[in-house]
Amino acid sequence: MKRILSLLCLTALIIWGCSRDYEILQSYDSVILTADKSYTLVNNTITFSVKDNNGTDHTAEATFYVDGTKISGNTLTSANVQQYNVTASLGPMTSEPITVSFGSTAELNFKKRVLIEDYTGTWCGYCTRVAWAIELVKGQTENVVPVAIHRPSSNPSNAQYDPYNYDASAIENTLSAIGYPKGYLNRRTRWTSPEPNNLAQVINLTQGDNPKLGLAMKPTVQNGKINLDVNVMFSKDFTASGLKLVVYVLENGLLYPQHNYTEYYNGVSVIEDWVHNHVLRSCLTDITGETVPSEKTTLNNVYTRSFSVNVPDNVTNVSNMEFVAFIINENGRAVNVRSAHAGENQEFEIE
Repeated sequence: MKRILSLLCLTALIIWGCSRDYEILQSYDSVILTADKSYTLVNNTITFSVKDNNGTDHTAEATFYVDGTKISGNTLTSANVQQYNVTASLGPMTSEPITVSFGSTAELNFKKRVLIEDYTGTWCGYCTRVAWAIELVKGQTENVVPVAIHRPSSNPSNAQYDPYNYDASAIENTLSAIGYPKGYLNRRTRWTSPEPNNLAQVINLTQGDNPKLGLAMKPTVQNGKINLDVNVMFSKDFTASGLKLVVYVLENGLLYPQHNYTEYYNGVSVIEDWVHNHVLRSCLTDITGETVPSEKTTLNNVYTRSFSVNVPDNVTNVSNMEFVAFIINENGRAVNVRSAHAGENQEFEIE
């Protein structure tokens, strides 16, 4: 009888332990693999990290695979000029693959950022889902630049609920998705819904091949006037790439009620004190892009575009302005992006 009771207790403990392990593994929806650099010289080291979609670091518990072969630890060094595919596993979950490269000559690489264009509205109760996802992504990486593009409701009676509507139809009409919310990454890739469960889709775009172009801005605002220099440096020849420049003026800290039909933000149906950030107020170029002269996009050249314009009339607080510049290619996809605030004198971020 004692033996039977002991077996029953042991079985219960095993079941409970497995159940606990299952609960722990199911406390997140995905694992996200990143590298501290995507390119380095041979015999140097690349270090990998793993987080879950909640931002918890699991590097110590993860297992890393290079070209399908398990490695010891979370670093990779190579004496060969070669590109490698890397994945990480944590329990039953496997990350999306990333690529890293080792080379024989020093290349000029720039910090790689992802543009998130969030088509939203204060009237749109489901749009808080994308806003929540952006907050989660920003908790994991600084290499994202969000832009909130407020759009009118298809129901004319709802238009009164959003004072920040911006006519982005020239871009929006070229996208495959209709309705709201919708988030687009690097202008052309739809952020898969539900966005809070698909953070890896964004973060993976900060990894892999380097864009080979970097941006640096110098904005000043004085006496109602914006003076802005946008500098773009190229570390490869882009003369056949049909590059275009887009420059946004955003505003942060705008207070206005936000409708909410989701469980996020405590499920409050109307959030009265919602702070709207990164709101698109003006575009200093055509929203579809301004052509960068091809002769300016050669190896190691720096292209400068200067703007001198009045502060947009719809900006309510000049000190809360933000500037975003990005380069798109012939397919309309953002190659790299950067944001700045008035008074910054940015240098190129070379890695």
